[in-house]
Amino acid sequence: MKKYLIPLILVLFSSCQKDETVGGSFFYDESEEYPGGEKNTVFDFSPNAFGHVSPAITGLQELNFFVGNSFFNQNWVSAPASTTARDGLGPTFNARSCSACHFKDGRGRPPAFNGENATGFLMRLSIAGTDQNGAPSPHPSYGGQFNPQSNIGILSEGEVYINYVNTNYTFPDGESYSLQMPFYSFFNLNFGSISGVLTSPRVGQQMIGLGLLESIYEADILVNVDEQDVNNDGVSGKANYVYDVATGTSKLGRFGWKAGQPNLRQQTAGAFLGDIGITTTLFPLENCTSPQNDCLNAVNGGIPELPDSSLDLVELYVSNLAVPARRNINSYNVKQGKKLFNDLGCIACHKANYTTGINFKFSNLSNQKIWPYTDLLLHDMGVGLADNRPEFLANGQEWRTAPLWGVGLIETVNNHTLYLHDGRARNLIEAIMWHGGEAGNAKNNFTTLSKVERDQLIEFVKSL
Repeated sequence: MKKYLIPLILVLFSSCQKDETVGGSFFYDESEEYPGGEKNTVFDFSPNAFGHVSPAITGLQELNFFVGNSFFNQNWVSAPASTTARDGLGPTFNARSCSACHFKDGRGRPPAFNGENATGFLMRLSIAGTDQNGAPSPHPSYGGQFNPQSNIGILSEGEVYINYVNTNYTFPDGESYSLQMPFYSFFNLNFGSISGVLTSPRVGQQMIGLGLLESIYEADILVNVDEQDVNNDGVSGKANYVYDVATGTSKLGRFGWKAGQPNLRQQTAGAFLGDIGITTTLFPLENCTSPQNDCLNAVNGGIPELPDSSLDLVELYVSNLAVPARRNINSYNVKQGKKLFNDLGCIACHKANYTTGINFKFSNLSNQKIWPYTDLLLHDMGVGLADNRPEFLANGQEWRTAPLWGVGLIETVNNHTLYLHDGRARNLIEAIMWHGGEAGNAKNNFTTLSKVERDQLIEFVKSL
């Protein structure tokens, strides 16, 4: 009898390492515990969970990671200043540091009250049409991003207020929930009317695993494009092609809420200019429009204010923030929640895993099986979530699928549970119930679940 026992155990054990249903339970690929791959996953679930260097980085790159971290976390000051490597703030700006929008490398939130300084919230602006590169055309007086703060002696652009209207709903089983719709208004404008402007409110996303997303081969992203919905699953998936400043060519967009940036270097340089008012060789002109005379005549912090050598360090930093490991992966509820996540169709947009390609800058990011739960493509999310502002090929109802890794630790790291592109969802249930458009079928399937099943799906998402 014993001679048959070991083979039987081996068969059962090996079967439990794959994604399949066995005896009513849903089992996991053993690599899921390492969402950043074996080289880029850390086992820290504390408030510092998002702030770790990839364990595989060594030597000079490890040292430079921490130098890049200092540039990311420091408060910039206005020029001229004795700290010449840290001056150049503004003249108008949205935040004084990168970490102001990504506190502890985590997720921002909308203002808790009108008049609060930005804590990871910004408002993109444009007018109808595009610029010469196909990007949104900036507003002639307020530019491409609204800046409510400014240096001493410089007029800020004004203030953005948010008011919410709550609507109550009930699931078929009687459990209630509510959704809050934000409405945005501009006050104390210093450079004329802003009527007719197109707006897009955004909150900063968690910074983990960005270099891994950049390391995914383009072909592995494009294989999921299905603009004509050939497979008739109600989900299309569309690539955004955007302007690459360094090469002057069109490239696949990967970063930002609408996949409006092609790579981390441009994403980082764009944030330095748009959010902090720091120029780089990619974006050498201050964020001042022609009516803003004080801004145009302000002293700068050098040309550029952030030299390429410093931008290199910040790029290294944002590329190599490790991903926290999965939690509770052997929990029955988490396993059942994953099965529901797949069965309801959430997986159609939140693609579970990839294997990264070769990264010539950072070898630790190469050939890693990762679990970000995104397809990095655009999807129509319906009128409820629409900002009605195009961005390159993304229309006013389309958003890039947000990666889900780390979402269950946002409350621990950032002390809030505000989700979606503008932070309107106060919990994961609300985030799901805001889904529409291509995600409408999955959302409707979610409403038919029992409370136990809804809780299981949420528990799975929190384990990511």
